[in-house]
Amino acid sequence: MATTTELSALDPLDYLAIDALLDDEEKAIRDTVRQFVREHVLPDVGDWFEKGIFPRELFPELAKLGLYGMHLDGHGLPGASSVAYGLTCMELEAGDAGVRSAVSVQGSLAMFPIWRFGSEEQKERWLPPMHRGEVIGCFGLTEPDAGSDPGSMRTHARRDGSDWILNGAKMWITNGSIADIAIVWARTDDGAIRGFIVEKDMPGFSAPEIHKKLSLRASVTSELVLQDVRVPDESVLPDATTLRGPLSCLNEARFGIVWGAVGSGRACFESALEYSKERIVFGKPIAGYQLTQQKLAEMALELNRATLVALHVGRMKDSGTLRPEHVSLGKMGNVRGAIEVARSARTILGANGVTLEYPVIRHMNNLESVLTYEGTHEVHTLVVGQALTGENAFR
Repeated sequence: MATTTELSALDPLDYLAIDALLDDEEKAIRDTVRQFVREHVLPDVGDWFEKGIFPRELFPELAKLGLYGMHLDGHGLPGASSVAYGLTCMELEAGDAGVRSAVSVQGSLAMFPIWRFGSEEQKERWLPPMHRGEVIGCFGLTEPDAGSDPGSMRTHARRDGSDWILNGAKMWITNGSIADIAIVWARTDDGAIRGFIVEKDMPGFSAPEIHKKLSLRASVTSELVLQDVRVPDESVLPDATTLRGPLSCLNEARFGIVWGAVGSGRACFESALEYSKERIVFGKPIAGYQLTQQKLAEMALELNRATLVALHVGRMKDSGTLRPEHVSLGKMGNVRGAIEVARSARTILGANGVTLEYPVIRHMNNLESVLTYEGTHEVHTLVVGQALTGENAFR
């Protein structure tokens, strides 16, 4: 039977020794990103959140680490494992979900569709500079009236000689107003769903930034407006003609969220644990009270469960056995769990939990957006429900 001394030697941030399941390269990548976040994100992210800004100068610094499109191969891309990419997302979101979103959108939503559905010419033109952070991308699928139902999109593309004319609007686009290119999805006259590489200086294209957010404030969120934007045929992704194209991109991004949510939750737990040992109430630290210990134990349970789910999903992705339904299960469970951890951590910090002197309220607010984007909790619930029952409850 374990003694009290043995239990006290456990690492509270790695209670189940999950680190032992990682190889040396995975640990090295994780530790490098973690150190970057400590040095370049954590000192200022509270101010970024309060001011509602994402510093543009962070993009080249992230590029120096080789994080953009790190899980893709060929064309000078690193070809890192899915687990390594997941660990990166976890560490970035431990800093802030806005930072993880910027990297995720660049690699999984802007680079991935070019890598997966683009021509060789498109790949050679765009992927190397995007990996170097010289070209920033965004992804335009969600519309003002078509969020969870992308099949009802109104953005339209019609042929005009050798060009395409795009009209429509996209909403809630991360990186939109600072992006050099946008991967815009539109319906054509024959009913196909095509992806277009729209460059920021094309006439008729604009990306007004969305303000007054109380979540993901350290992130650029924009609308994309397309008014008779003329796009040449060589800017159309040739190998995507159905909704499966953009949905496969979303699945790439959702995979990162499965891991990222663990980072947010871990940051909240770490803050609450440290605070509980320092805050003296009625003559002793609140860590010594049963109710506080119950909260911390439940938080540790949830975070270890979520980390194991993320790691298993990552191993499945690397082995080629991962299905979209698995990612849906991971996202719905890990994001919900991270929100519960954040809210519990907030109660431990008391009034200090609502200030930006501590990370908890920032992560808690961010997670409200993470719960919704890349598929709402309800949508992923129905995806899992359909996989379990064979019945489609979407209609």
